[in-house]
Amino acid sequence: MPIVAQSTETTDWVSRFADEVIEESERRAPGKPVVVASGLSPSGPIHLGNLREVMTPHLVADEIRRRGYQVRHLISWDDYDRYRKVPAGVPGVNETWAEHIGKPLTSVPAPKGSPYPNWAEHFKAAMVESLAELGVEFDGISQTEQYTSGVYREQILHAMRHRADIDAILAQYRTKKAPAKKQQQKPVDEAELEAAEGSGAAAEDDGSSGSAGYFPYKPYCGNCEKDLTTVTSYDDDSTELTYSCTSCGFSETVRLGEFNRGKLVWKVDWPMRWAYEGVIFEPSGVDHSSPGSSFQVGGQIVGIFGGKQPIGPMYAFVGISGMAKMSSSKGGVPTPADALKIMEPQLLRWLYARRRPNQSFKVAFDQEIQRLYDEWDRLEAKVADGSVLPADAAAHSRAVRTASGELPRTPRPLPYRTLASVADITAGHEDQALRILSDLDPANPLTSLDEARPRYDKAEAWINTHVPADQRTIVRDEPDTELLKSLDEQARESLRLLLDGLADNWSLDGLTHLVYGVPKVQAGFSPDATPKELPAEIKTAQRTFFALLYQLLVSRDTGPRLPTLLLAVGQERVRTLLGE
Repeated sequence: MPIVAQSTETTDWVSRFADEVIEESERRAPGKPVVVASGLSPSGPIHLGNLREVMTPHLVADEIRRRGYQVRHLISWDDYDRYRKVPAGVPGVNETWAEHIGKPLTSVPAPKGSPYPNWAEHFKAAMVESLAELGVEFDGISQTEQYTSGVYREQILHAMRHRADIDAILAQYRTKKAPAKKQQQKPVDEAELEAAEGSGAAAEDDGSSGSAGYFPYKPYCGNCEKDLTTVTSYDDDSTELTYSCTSCGFSETVRLGEFNRGKLVWKVDWPMRWAYEGVIFEPSGVDHSSPGSSFQVGGQIVGIFGGKQPIGPMYAFVGISGMAKMSSSKGGVPTPADALKIMEPQLLRWLYARRRPNQSFKVAFDQEIQRLYDEWDRLEAKVADGSVLPADAAAHSRAVRTASGELPRTPRPLPYRTLASVADITAGHEDQALRILSDLDPANPLTSLDEARPRYDKAEAWINTHVPADQRTIVRDEPDTELLKSLDEQARESLRLLLDGLADNWSLDGLTHLVYGVPKVQAGFSPDATPKELPAEIKTAQRTFFALLYQLLVSRDTGPRLPTLLLAVGQERVRTLLGE
């Protein structure tokens, strides 16, 4: 028995599932490693909705590891699935790839220019790299290798012997399908990314139902390699199988006991693997709640293979905000790699850890990412001072570390919105960025940009890839003399008060106090007066003052936070642009 370090994080969903999984594993397979599973189909870019298929069991597996148990997190790469369609907007792919529809994904050429040997490996590689950055440990299983090496031969023969039983289970649901609803296509920034159930079961047939009856097995054609085949005869004793291909007309007779070029249909394949691998926990998408869904049907079919259905939640969709500008031209959906270009792995892990699987949430690629980072930094502060609530502490712990240790983190995690503003204003000039960031806290200046990395690099990538050109900040080269001449005495006085205080307040906190204090002083109040001590008109005066500064500095009514902008522009240039 392992030494169990009982979790104190009893209020979060991960701990509750870990309790259930440990109990179930001890009941089904006492003394053996706990097995949790995910399934991913590398039929195209593996998106952030699919990531929930991995993160849900990962977080549960990691909690179980923390308690001292051995765990295997299996990721089945459904790379022996059929190639269904040519995805839109994939670089290096054109309409000629349609000729491969029906072949196994590992038999389809990779996009032009790819270093990988086939379609499946090309899309698998990006996900493997992202999972490594996220700290996800797993055992990968290629279904191509499993099927073509004969690993599942006995399971296939068993399914063929029990085809009538399988057919009877499937028949219970064939007449219960609801009429298809025509859905309006939503833009990707509003769309919810559904984590597909491995091979996309909704689009796959139940098996070969030709004149010879039902068969839960699909051969890939020996001539054209496609699965557009029908089994026309099968003998259980000799395992002699004859099939014909409706695509190229090819037909042959093989011995299924020696034949490794085909696979069980999805609704039989999935429960077969549950039994074969001894899976205790595997989540499933919300589409599995419908009658005849793969998870529901699999719960009955798995008994034919001597196994039991895994426990696991149905998980909700993952929404995306702010990706329309990037993905509409590409025709794609955002992937974990896209998210990790603009956010640290801890933040992405936190988004999946803090919400129960049945709660939907959004991954932000727009301005919302700044608010998310602010929320994350406040959480970090509460963890540091001990004021954090238990459930929030649990989510934070799961975000920053795994059972194997802490994820690499930014040594000086400066505010993301500040880093984004600095990256915006300096346009890639690292020496200028370091100068500005060093002025944020003169008592403890940044000595190298490396101290602010990788967060600085993520913020810079966000500015460069997700902020439209018309929203970028361009500092004026010369003063706006016409505007300066047109100012009334009150506006001129506000600029004088600001300029007089620059030298003594040249830090982020100092400039924040100064720019908010100028309208207070002009109205006869102390610069330290709190909002409760001030009339409502002061807020209006502050907004007017801020708009004036933005116009004089960047020719717009809004922009980055003024203290950051002033630091970025530099004291001498600020004085010039404000007409001193």
